[in-house]
Amino acid sequence: MIAPTNSEVEDDSTAAVSEIEKTRPAESETSDDKPRRRSTSHLKLVPETLELREHIKQSAEQYSRQLDRSRPFNKSELEAHSRKLLEQLGQPEKFLGFAMVLIGNFFWKQQFLAIPFERRLLLLPHCLKHAEGCPADYDEFGLDCEKCGACSIADYKVRAEQLGYKVLVAEGSPIVLKIIVSGHIDGILGVACLNVLEKAIDKILLAGVPSYAIPLHSGDCKNTKLDEPWVWDCLDKYEPLTEDRTSGYIPMMRVSNAMFEDQFNELLPASRSGSGTADTLLAETESIARDWLVQGGKRFRPFITLAAYDAVSGNNAIQNGADGKLPEFAVAVRRTALAMEAFHKASLVHDDIQDDDPYRYGQETLHKRYGIGPAINIGDFLIGLGYRLISQGRRELGADVAADIVDRLANAHLKLCEGQGAELRWTGEHSVKLTALDAMKLYALKTSPAFEAALYAGLRMAGPMDQYETMVPTFCRHLGVGFQILNDLQDWDEHAPNKLVAGRDAELAKPTLLLAMALDAAKGPVRSELEAVISGSLSPLIRAEKLGRFYRQLGVFERAETLVDKCRTRAEALADEVHPEALRRLLYFLIDTVLAAPPTPPAEPLVKLSGLPMAAPVG
Repeated sequence: MIAPTNSEVEDDSTAAVSEIEKTRPAESETSDDKPRRRSTSHLKLVPETLELREHIKQSAEQYSRQLDRSRPFNKSELEAHSRKLLEQLGQPEKFLGFAMVLIGNFFWKQQFLAIPFERRLLLLPHCLKHAEGCPADYDEFGLDCEKCGACSIADYKVRAEQLGYKVLVAEGSPIVLKIIVSGHIDGILGVACLNVLEKAIDKILLAGVPSYAIPLHSGDCKNTKLDEPWVWDCLDKYEPLTEDRTSGYIPMMRVSNAMFEDQFNELLPASRSGSGTADTLLAETESIARDWLVQGGKRFRPFITLAAYDAVSGNNAIQNGADGKLPEFAVAVRRTALAMEAFHKASLVHDDIQDDDPYRYGQETLHKRYGIGPAINIGDFLIGLGYRLISQGRRELGADVAADIVDRLANAHLKLCEGQGAELRWTGEHSVKLTALDAMKLYALKTSPAFEAALYAGLRMAGPMDQYETMVPTFCRHLGVGFQILNDLQDWDEHAPNKLVAGRDAELAKPTLLLAMALDAAKGPVRSELEAVISGSLSPLIRAEKLGRFYRQLGVFERAETLVDKCRTRAEALADEVHPEALRRLLYFLIDTVLAAPPTPPAEPLVKLSGLPMAAPVG
C-alpha cells in the first residue's frame, strides 16, 4: 500500500503561505535555476488611463513576437513573461494580471484570426448590461438580449451573429470548455473582468485554445466599461494563417469526448436487446449503466490514458491534431481509456450511496432515482464493464500488457475501498479524533489510485514501465491529495460547476482535511466547542454554518491552500526529471489542470448552505 510518510504530510500549515510555485524550465535550464512564482489573485488592477493601457498593449504585442509558439505556455511561464514586460516598462506589479492577458492575446491572435467566423465563440459578460431597466431575460445559456440601444452587448452580439459566431452572454460559464471539447468551436473572443480571465487562463489557454480577451475596466460587476475598439480589432477580421499552429491537448480531449458520443456504440455495443417484458427487464441494468457512463463529468481520466500513451509512443496524435483533425487511436487503446471512466463512474455511484448525496451532474443520484439496491448493482455492473473492456484488447495489446493493467486497476480498486471504508468509519462522532495525518493518508488511498491507474494504463500500452514504475504512484499521490484538498475547498463554493449543495461535507461531519486542521488548531474551550458541534445533535444546516465559522476563525482555508502548494511543488519536482519531453509536458499539464488555484472561500457564512435547486446547471 502506498501511503504518505509522516514527513510528507506533516502539518506545517501554521506557517505563512510560501512562494513555492515554480515556473517551468526551458529545455536548457536545470532544476536549480528555475524562478519561483506566487499567486496573482491580488494583482488584477487595470491601468486607469487609455494612454497607459494602449502603451502596455503595444508593448505586449512587440514582446510576444519573440515567443516560441510550438506549444502553449502554462500560467507560470505566462506570469514570468509578464513580469519581465512590466519590468522593461517600469510599471508596477499591480498590473501583472492585465499584462498576462495581453501577452496571451498576442501569442494567440494570428491563430484566432485564422479561425472561420462560424467556428468562433463571442463570450460577453452580463455586467456590461445596464442594470436598471434591462428588458432581457436569462435562459440556460445566459442573457437572452435583443437590440434595444441601451448597452453595447447587442451591438457586438448582432454583428457577431451576422458573421456566424456563436454568442454566449454569461459570466465565466463552465459550458465554454465543454463547447470547445465537443468540437463546436475552435476559438474564443471574450470580454470579462481580470478575475474571470485569470481563471480562464488555467483552463482555456493551458489546453491550447486560440483566444483573445478584452479586460473590463473594473470587476464591480455593475455597468462596467471596456475599450470598445479592442473588440472590433478582432471581431470582424479574418486572416489566413502563415505560420505553424501551436500544438495542444484540445484534439486529445475531443477524442476522449468522442468515445462517449459517436464512437460509444462501436467501443461498447449493447449486448442485450429484445421486445418481451422479460428481455426489457434483463436489459434495464445495462441500459441505465450505459446512460450513466455517458453522463456529465470532464472525462479527464480517459484523456490521461490517451495522452500518456501518445506521449511515449511518438507524440503523433498531438502533432497531427494541430491541423484540426482528430487523432486516431486503435480500438483496444480507446477501450482501455473508456474503462478508466467506467471504474470512475462506478465509484461515484457507490460513493453517492454511502454519503447519501442527493445530486450528481445536476441530477438526482442513481440511488435516489432507482433505489439503493439497483444503484449498487449498476455500480457493480460498471466495474464488470471496465474489466471486460480491457480484456477485449488482450490480443491487440498483448496478454502481458492487459494483465499488468488489470492488476494495477485491481490494486487501485482495493486502495479505493480501504480509503472509503476508513472515511465511513471516521464520519460523524468519530471525526473528533481525526488528525491531519489521518486525513492525508485517507486522501492518498481514496483519490490518488484513479489517477495512477489512468496514467499507468496509457504508459503500459506504449511499452515497458521500468523507468516510470516509481514515479507514477508517487506523482499521482501528490496529484490526488492536492486534488482532494481543492475539492474540500470547493465544497464551500456554492457556485462551483455541478454544485447544488454547498457545505455538504460539513453538514455530514465528514473526515476532511479542513475538519482535521480545525481540530489540530483548536485549543481549550474552542476545542470543546468544536467537538460539540461535530458530535452534537445539530441540524446539518446549523452544523455546516458553525463549522464554517470555525474554519475561518482558525485560518483553516489558508492553511489548506498551503498544503495544495506543497503537493504542487512535489509533483513538479518529479515531473522535472521525466523523459521524454512529451511526457514531461503532459505531467506539467496535469498539475496545472488538476491543481489549479482553489476558489476563494466565503468571508462570511453562506446564507444558503443547502436546499432544492431552482434549475440544474449545464454540464
